[in-house]
Amino acid sequence: MVRYDVFKNQQARQRQEEWYQYFLMSARCKIGNYTVPTSLGYNHILTAGDPVHPPVVCLHAMLTGSAHLLSTIRELAETYYVIAPDIPGHSIKGLPMRLSFKDHSHAEWLKEIVDGLGLGHFDLFGVSLGGFIARQFASTWPEKVNHLALLVPLGIIQASVVEGLIGMAWPIMRYKLHPSKENLKEVTEYLLSNWEQDWGAYVGDALIDFKIPNRIPKAARSEEFEHLSMPVLVMGAENDPTFPGELMIERAKAHIPNVDTELLLGSKHCPPTSEEFRKWLTNRVHRFIA
Repeated sequence: MVRYDVFKNQQARQRQEEWYQYFLMSARCKIGNYTVPTSLGYNHILTAGDPVHPPVVCLHAMLTGSAHLLSTIRELAETYYVIAPDIPGHSIKGLPMRLSFKDHSHAEWLKEIVDGLGLGHFDLFGVSLGGFIARQFASTWPEKVNHLALLVPLGIIQASVVEGLIGMAWPIMRYKLHPSKENLKEVTEYLLSNWEQDWGAYVGDALIDFKIPNRIPKAARSEEFEHLSMPVLVMGAENDPTFPGELMIERAKAHIPNVDTELLLGSKHCPPTSEEFRKWLTNRVHRFIA
């Protein structure tokens, strides 16, 4: 654990706060703001839906936030009590530190969150980095997770360093040096399945505002998957060059005992931001949990 400011400067922090509020408004549902005490400090979470509904803990992707995720899965709040913590070091609302990928720091962080909320059993959903944390938690405390749903999760297969360098490093470097619309689109063409003005602009600002992590999780060992005793849904992206969906699904089927899979045809690492896909994703997760 390293405690430090994950933003370049105060202007970057302010801009990310404004983006957070923008996505919070985009969620268009009744939302609760809370903090939960942990050994690392008070952790911010958002909630949506009726607390009498079954709880589903939802973990956002790297360099986004709970509001960004809720704006995508807001319809889950119609039938579930959605709980979205902000991950340390990866959100304007997250604690100002980066946890290690080499140990169980992320799973232990989440354990403190759910214990602080008094959750005994719950469903768990994670996207990208959030998928890594969700899987790590479920492998460590499988008795607490009823269903585990993972969307383009990190840590299932080993990232392709060559593809990552070729596809991302140079476009990001060019964009940081010359943040033009053309250079931004070159970056987003690698990441985003479709261009949408708000998400495209957000990615551009996030790349400039955040101190970009220089490490990502390695692929989990086979025995870690074998601890997943609950039903698991793994959704991989067909055109993700760094974490190819077909390879992800192949490994999930080989090592996760009770797994359901979905290949997102035509999707890159960041799935479509269309209203059609958002409804599909919400329904897919709902059908899996229900």
